[in-house]
Amino acid sequence: MSSSSTMTPDTTRIEKDSMGEMPVPADVLYGASTQRAVLNFPISGRPVPSEVILAFARLKAAAARSNQKLGKLEDTKADAIVEACDQILAGLGDRGGIARHFPVDIFQTGSGTSTNMNTNEVVSNLVCLKHGAPVGSSKDPAYLENDYAVHPNDHVNMGQSSNDTFPTAMHIAAAVEIQSKLLPAVRTLAEALDEKAKAWDSIVKIGRTHLQDATPIRLGQEFSGYASQMHHAADRLDRALATLSELPIGGTAVGTGINTHPDFSRLVCDQLTESTGVQFREAENHFEAQHAKDGFVEVSGLLKTIAVSLSKIANDIRWLGSGPRCGIGELKLPAVQPGSSIMPGKVNPVICEAVVMAACQVIGNDAAVTTGGLGGVGSLLDLNVAMPMMAANVLDSIQILSGSCTTLNEKLIQGLEPDEERCAELIEGSLAMCTSLVPVIGYDASAKLAYQAYAEGKTVRELALEQGLLDADRLNELLDPRSMTEPGE
Repeated sequence: MSSSSTMTPDTTRIEKDSMGEMPVPADVLYGASTQRAVLNFPISGRPVPSEVILAFARLKAAAARSNQKLGKLEDTKADAIVEACDQILAGLGDRGGIARHFPVDIFQTGSGTSTNMNTNEVVSNLVCLKHGAPVGSSKDPAYLENDYAVHPNDHVNMGQSSNDTFPTAMHIAAAVEIQSKLLPAVRTLAEALDEKAKAWDSIVKIGRTHLQDATPIRLGQEFSGYASQMHHAADRLDRALATLSELPIGGTAVGTGINTHPDFSRLVCDQLTESTGVQFREAENHFEAQHAKDGFVEVSGLLKTIAVSLSKIANDIRWLGSGPRCGIGELKLPAVQPGSSIMPGKVNPVICEAVVMAACQVIGNDAAVTTGGLGGVGSLLDLNVAMPMMAANVLDSIQILSGSCTTLNEKLIQGLEPDEERCAELIEGSLAMCTSLVPVIGYDASAKLAYQAYAEGKTVRELALEQGLLDADRLNELLDPRSMTEPGE
């Protein structure tokens, strides 16, 4: 957004707020308060995420309808606000998109006051344009005499404060994104892993603990573990939705609800539930909901846990697909792109690497969110003042995890194949096969057999037959890999 130093009388208009006059770009829908924020916070060049802006539009519409039901806002004004909010939700495509009109940096006033006022100003100016009045007319007493005219503070912000609207909007935004994007992506990945687990249940391979050979395990069993991780991830997201659905709206400045109707919060939550499908409810304690952001920290932690789960799945597949000839090679990874600019024919586990990097970023985001919730950093007495940053990081994590789940499924899991011959070969050569002999010949004799087999480059089966420890039939029975993957004595 242009600074005042590049503005000229031909490209600006003069708007007013409580601090006086302010030149504002002529072609934008915001006003003086927003322009002050643009000039005050030229920090990252990254505006508050559009998901938060859309959440604000939903919230302002819900607040207007609620105030209308409570008899505090005239029908014409409520209708005008809702119509303007619908334009924002549609993306303001005919006016150059949302970004031009919501330019305030993420790193702004920690309560999100600038974004709340940005929304109030855009809504009121959209109403002006709807009725043929110049942008900025919402502060003109003559214009405000019209029954449809809305003032950014008196009408759009009625019964609200930045201190309860921004934390409410960040909850709405995160909940909507989880419900519409991340949760479906996680469930789809879980289903894909379930399918692999069932399809590969008969494939026996060697297990590994400490990256060393262990007793046999079925490939389907390993993948059932990955599938379970994603089913648990879906459960975690359900818990996140339950946490996010508790909204601070109605607490106004410090949680006391000054200047709002006691039924306002409940009505707003009902309106938001209807418009989003998320079961929103009024905060049990408005002082906790506004003074701290523990719930948001909790949600970020749940997202971090899902990132850790994805990193485990991606890294295991990367190991099992290493090779193709000089690594483990039990899995055949789909070739999605050339792996080297110097080594012809090389294919790398790029999808695994991308997902692991994404997990690192989500973990970093969580560290920022956690810090933002700390007492003395973000949570100060009766308000948290790190909310825009916290919102941006949680929404970034949701987007990253959604994309990671979808990419992992479509670009890796769907095309993944087992190398059954390699699985059988590695099992036969494993020294851990002697574990099943322990109940028959004892631990010490089994350990001696393993060490000797390793030293002589023989399999456990070969050496046991040579030494006549057991007859061939009994040995084959004990060394049956499939039997080692099931409970029993």
